[in-house]
Amino acid sequence: MQLPFFYISAYTPGETNIVLDENNSRHIVQVLRMQAGEPLHLTDGKGHLLTAAIAEPHKKHCSATVSDVVFTTRRNPQTTIAISLLKNANRFEWFLEKATEIGVAGIIPLICDRTEKERAKAERLQNILVSALLQSRQVWLPQMPEPVQFANFIKDPEVLTIPRKLIAHCLEDEKYSLSSRRADENSIILIGPEGDFTTEEIGAALANGYQPVTLGATRLRTETAGVVAAALLCVR
Repeated sequence: MQLPFFYISAYTPGETNIVLDENNSRHIVQVLRMQAGEPLHLTDGKGHLLTAAIAEPHKKHCSATVSDVVFTTRRNPQTTIAISLLKNANRFEWFLEKATEIGVAGIIPLICDRTEKERAKAERLQNILVSALLQSRQVWLPQMPEPVQFANFIKDPEVLTIPRKLIAHCLEDEKYSLSSRRADENSIILIGPEGDFTTEEIGAALANGYQPVTLGATRLRTETAGVVAAALLCVR
């Protein structure tokens, strides 16, 4: 039987006493009704899996004593999905959940020329990532910064060092199928908004070293394209 699994925002190696936040504490004490001495798993989303036991089952600041720590390196190659924010927030949140379950290393919310919604509720989106992390019992949380302008992002010096830079778009240009080539190095793929990237955006991406790819024979919604790209690049 799997142990109850919780996320902690920070962990210092060697730390043996963990005080959980109020939300986790309430769930442990009032929902699961766990008692002192009962075991559980914790992760900081940065590779650490902690086995611990309830020390003080307080509903606001439950504490646990760590008995074992296992560190798992992030799997390689790593995949980052840079995807436009969507007017329909539910669809974007669905993408976040599925991409996290699949195991992407990073998600970059983009603001493109045709992006209709340029703001996002950061705390809510982070909670969705954490929930998906725990549901899939992983120990690496995808990194997700604040939304960034497309034009700035494709020129970011750090991004330009990623070995495999891809862009999925709908223009009838020469593209290779993403499913035809194995992902054997770190990748980033750009996924556009409803209505696709503009020709100017596509040209700018190509000029900065991005390769055009197709995700299949059918035209996909933005969130579906993001999930398909994540699966093709991560699931091997």
